[in-house]
Amino acid sequence: MKKDKIFSLLVYLFAILAIVVMFGIILSVFSEGLPLLNSIPLWAIITGTEWYPTFNPPSFGILPLICASLLVTFISAIFSVPLGIGSAIFLAEVAPAYLRNILKPMLELLVAIPSVVYGLFGMTVLSGFIMRLFKVPLGLNAFTAGILLGIMATPTIASVAEDAIFSVPVSIKEASIGIGATKFETLYHIVLPAAKSGIITAIILGLSRAIGETMTVIMVAGGSPIIPHSIFDPVRPLTATIAAEMGEAAHGSLHYHALFFIGAVLMTFTYVFNILGEWFRKRAIYRQ
Repeated sequence: MKKDKIFSLLVYLFAILAIVVMFGIILSVFSEGLPLLNSIPLWAIITGTEWYPTFNPPSFGILPLICASLLVTFISAIFSVPLGIGSAIFLAEVAPAYLRNILKPMLELLVAIPSVVYGLFGMTVLSGFIMRLFKVPLGLNAFTAGILLGIMATPTIASVAEDAIFSVPVSIKEASIGIGATKFETLYHIVLPAAKSGIITAIILGLSRAIGETMTVIMVAGGSPIIPHSIFDPVRPLTATIAAEMGEAAHGSLHYHALFFIGAVLMTFTYVFNILGEWFRKRAIYRQ
């Protein structure tokens, strides 16, 4: 009994510590980013189309950076969501047990590959392939970054969604087949709706990695802080801007506070994205 109390106390302490650390990070980012509003109005920052922090006078419009982040995340979603869910369905419902036992660990291993390795692949292989395939002058662009982020997000989506589909009780499937439904009908009308909340969670986790990725987009997105007019334009997402410029920003300068402001915007986007995902997940559970 005493060991149980000690264990419970440790769990509570670690949970409280995690919450304190999270709020500490949020507070530090916002406290360093909000001073920018003393010099530049919020609307001018959000809707500004020019990001030239080292010019005289400097420009701190982050609309091109926001558009770049949303564009590459959208492209990654188009690529990763169908591929990830399709892979999950194959592993959970189609592949024999021996093949699943081989492919599932391999799929989860892809999650552990460092992002810089994906970036090198994108720079040396994928960018050239995109140039030749679409006959564009530059291979380092939003489309290449989106495809690469989709490749990175696919293992997460597939692994989590496969667990959700595989956990659907066998008795439900057998009951559906027993009343005359085909395997495809059982999958479409019974299994996927039952696993919907887990699938939505998988998509949220995968796309959260895509929107928060840094090293890969620095290497393959092109690094141009302009509003993209095509998916083949070079772009610079929010994360890449922070990583590329923080080392050269003088402490306490407007540039320094602007980069922290970008971090606050990125955290807000991620929070809203997760809130919406949680709302859809609970709605899916309620409809079941």
